[in-house]
Amino acid sequence: MFMFHSPPDIMFSAIPIIFFVIFFLVLGTIIFGIVKSIGQWRYNNSQPKLTVSAKVTSKRTHTSSSIQHNAGDMGMHHVESTSYYITFEVESGDRMEFRVDGREFGLIADNDLGKLCFQGTRFLSFVRYKSSPADGDSK
Repeated sequence: MFMFHSPPDIMFSAIPIIFFVIFFLVLGTIIFGIVKSIGQWRYNNSQPKLTVSAKVTSKRTHTSSSIQHNAGDMGMHHVESTSYYITFEVESGDRMEFRVDGREFGLIADNDLGKLCFQGTRFLSFVRYKSSPADGDSK
């Protein structure tokens, strides 16, 4: 008589292992990101607030997108996020890039001269000179 064999047991034992490995990899990545963010926050808070003369050398944006599923139905929607960055050159010739909000990004133009205030890697403000700093009439 012809008998059917049950599916291999390896499939039923491997799937839970793969699931838990992926779950812990994702969880580990999330925890690593949180710990890294807290470390950066603590580092910035331990740094002095500095104000230096600087020139805006470049501006850039980074747009990322994702698709999110709606919880109540089967629909999806597309979500975009834009990050704004400005690069400043200080008197020593060093360049520093800071992430800024959209409002600051819109108010600051390439080649602006002014006073840059920052703390560690955290952008605090940029105040444009009212006239050339060589004139001595700077804000």
